[in-house]
Amino acid sequence: MIEGHDLSFSYGDAAVLRAVDLAAPHGRVLGLVGPNGSGKTTLLRLLHGALSSPTGEVRLDGDRVAGLPVREVARRLAVVVQESGGETSMTVAETVLLGRTPHLGTFARTGPGDHRAAHRALERVGALHLAARGFAGLSGGERQRVLIARALTQEATHLLLDEPTNHLDIRYQHEVLGLVAGLAHDLHRTVVVVLHDLNLAARYCDDAVVLAGGAVAASGPVDEVLVPGVLEPVYGIGVERVGAGGQAHLLFHPLPARTTAKEPTR
Repeated sequence: MIEGHDLSFSYGDAAVLRAVDLAAPHGRVLGLVGPNGSGKTTLLRLLHGALSSPTGEVRLDGDRVAGLPVREVARRLAVVVQESGGETSMTVAETVLLGRTPHLGTFARTGPGDHRAAHRALERVGALHLAARGFAGLSGGERQRVLIARALTQEATHLLLDEPTNHLDIRYQHEVLGLVAGLAHDLHRTVVVVLHDLNLAARYCDDAVVLAGGAVAASGPVDEVLVPGVLEPVYGIGVERVGAGGQAHLLFHPLPARTTAKEPTR
């Protein structure tokens, strides 16, 4: 489980997060949702230690992250951020093997066991056939699979993802999130994912934290949180929740324009 208690953060004088609490248990997917600028990515960065909250604390299975050695945190927590191929000349296999770094000594080289772990991870995400390819030449969906494989190779029990479906077409959005949900449910991992698309969150997340103005507007199971009464005031848009094919779907429409009452004519 990963827990955040009383987390806050400011960029200069601008407060981005205020007194945020959350808990993500093993075996479930927690979605962080909210409008642009609500603090979703900042909160994720606080959870994996890229930023430090001046208040509160983050715990991994009860242990304070701030009190753990960096290598220990890396063994237990893996992060998949938005990332492009860049100019790297590394192959997919070499990229995935980077996940073994927290398990190696200072001057140790990867061995047969590390290569077996990378092989298993690529196989699980359906990317073993890409092993010899250059990472920079992959499509967006392929890159996301490889980055998730790298996180699996890390053998961390907690997986944090920042908008893993960004810039992916609809097929790969569902494939990637289906894979992520499978890791939580089948491998009993803790998964926290930042998402913009509320319908994807409703389909693939078990729980959600809705952020608005840097604070938690609502949190809990998606069936209780991703509902019109919560979403309409946060997003400023009309929301209708309908069921189809055994799944919940959210429909959106503009809210009626507010009218100002006129004074009576005298």
